[in-house]
Amino acid sequence: MSATPGSPLRLASPADLLDAVGTAIGPGAWFEVDQARIERFADATDDHQWIHVDVERATAGPFGAPIAHGFLTLSLLTALATPLLEVPGVAMGVNYGFEKVRFLQPVTAGSRVRAVGTLASAEPTGSGIRVVQDLTIEIEGSERPALIAQWVTLLVPA
Repeated sequence: MSATPGSPLRLASPADLLDAVGTAIGPGAWFEVDQARIERFADATDDHQWIHVDVERATAGPFGAPIAHGFLTLSLLTALATPLLEVPGVAMGVNYGFEKVRFLQPVTAGSRVRAVGTLASAEPTGSGIRVVQDLTIEIEGSERPALIAQWVTLLVPA
């Protein structure tokens, strides 16, 4: 079982997750992280550190441009990775958390990122199926990714 690059892994039902363990997912579509998004995230989190929001100072700083907050990049997994796995018959997905997150390279304003990964595990629980995805957020034009994460979600059947 495999997904076609650039298209989602489509399963017939939540039970099919168990047989899909080990399947590659993604890569997804490129997504631009622009300065306006960085500033909105700064406002939402009250993190206005100059490396994120002071364009002039950040451009002269260590990264050569303003950078996205690490937590902004992590939060984009919802937009970047969710479309990579289609499972009909799910009433809702609940964010369980992360087993591992590592920020490997900053995302500069104006960069494009995308998600790619593997369905690492799927385990039935009393409430649904707990799914772990090993995910990477890639930066266009960079060999080094922005982050890697093991994302745990609970998919509750309809």
